[in-house]
Amino acid sequence: MPARETDTIPTGAPAPVGFAPRIVPEADHPIRRNHIDREALKVLYRLRDAGFAGYLVGGGVRDIYLGKKPKDFDISTDARPGQLRKLFRNSRTIGRRFRLVQVYFRGGKIIEVSTLRSQSDVQEGKDDDRVLPSNNTFGTLEEDAFRRDLTVNSLFYEIENSTIIDYVGGVRDLENGIIRIVGDPVRRITRDPVRMMRAIRHGARNNFAIDDATWQAIIDNRDKLTLCPPSRIRDELLKDLRGGCSRAWFKLALESGLFFTLLPFYDEMMNNAHNGDVGAMISANLKVLDRLLGAGMRQRLEVDIPDHILLAFLLAPWAIVRFELMKRVPKGPDHHRLLGDVRSGLSTIIGDRFHLRRLAKEEIARLLVNLPLFRMHRRNNSWPKWLRRKSYFPDSSRFFQLYQEANGGEKVDPQLFMKKGAKKRRVLTITGGPNRSSGRHRAVQPAFSSQRRGVFGLK
Repeated sequence: MPARETDTIPTGAPAPVGFAPRIVPEADHPIRRNHIDREALKVLYRLRDAGFAGYLVGGGVRDIYLGKKPKDFDISTDARPGQLRKLFRNSRTIGRRFRLVQVYFRGGKIIEVSTLRSQSDVQEGKDDDRVLPSNNTFGTLEEDAFRRDLTVNSLFYEIENSTIIDYVGGVRDLENGIIRIVGDPVRRITRDPVRMMRAIRHGARNNFAIDDATWQAIIDNRDKLTLCPPSRIRDELLKDLRGGCSRAWFKLALESGLFFTLLPFYDEMMNNAHNGDVGAMISANLKVLDRLLGAGMRQRLEVDIPDHILLAFLLAPWAIVRFELMKRVPKGPDHHRLLGDVRSGLSTIIGDRFHLRRLAKEEIARLLVNLPLFRMHRRNNSWPKWLRRKSYFPDSSRFFQLYQEANGGEKVDPQLFMKKGAKKRRVLTITGGPNRSSGRHRAVQPAFSSQRRGVFGLK
């Protein structure tokens, strides 16, 4: 929805030459060093001691300012990737278009450090309507601020004087509860349409209004989202689903029309009265996800709902209406035929759109097709041995419990989706294409020192 107030900030692109930022002293902002992750502070101090500038940036600054606990603590610096690799031996370089350095600590914790980037994607004289890849040129603090997506994500916190550096009016937008794209929203969306999804996401997560100009630019340019690589759209959608505010996201995505750009098959289905209230079904499913993830955070549990279950739950209303799933319990050849039909339908509606591999579609289709089977046996309060022995029983059972709660049944225990040990989230079944690492640096996690004092010299 549009913002409640329309104060202007320095928009336009590129950033004004020599534009003076707002410096917010420690007395005027709520961020304190004890709010910052210990390992992130280590990286900031190491950069400072080596003669480089280091800043806490993005979501870390935003969330602490709002009184939340950040999920990640990202850092920007004027040091180049090669210099960072020499400075932090417990690190590796990732990325092809723009290289980031990941610094590893005990317990699997990772702090990402990026070099300040230039503004080349918003330079004047380059107004052609096309999506540009991320640039690989380094820049100044000012340029880096103006190339970021949202004003609330464009703040820098520096530890030397404990101040916030604000080039784009992000502090004011945080205080007023407004989401605003940095610069001219139409131009910035044209350069990278994914910015529309990020604006909707942060509006939903923080219960912020969306600036009028940003909101109108999203409505007018929502179809440009189809120009982005499917893998990026898929990954952004999964962030929306597991962010704990997917129901609020759904409301904003519907109002802006972005939801139907992502999932166009739902447009006709939701406008057909014979299908029932499909929108209410989707909203009920998302409410369950939000409750689970919220309960996990309150109970300090690492709730991890696999990607294929998230997508299957989002698509359940489509499958239930399209194939009349809950009116049938197919067996034998009919079951295999229905499984093939659902899998084929998935290929049509989201296969290419989200770049899903065949195994991912198989997993999603099986979850959907097994819904009536599990409902029948739950009604009889019996789980046949042959069903328990199936490899898909654990996931199908968990998925059915999600469906039950969405339809007024017993609430799902968050521990059912608790992440076990150091096992990674299942993402390889979702992505398409070969799993290769690029460049000279292989995706190998650095080794750790056995000494209690730290990792490769980091105290």
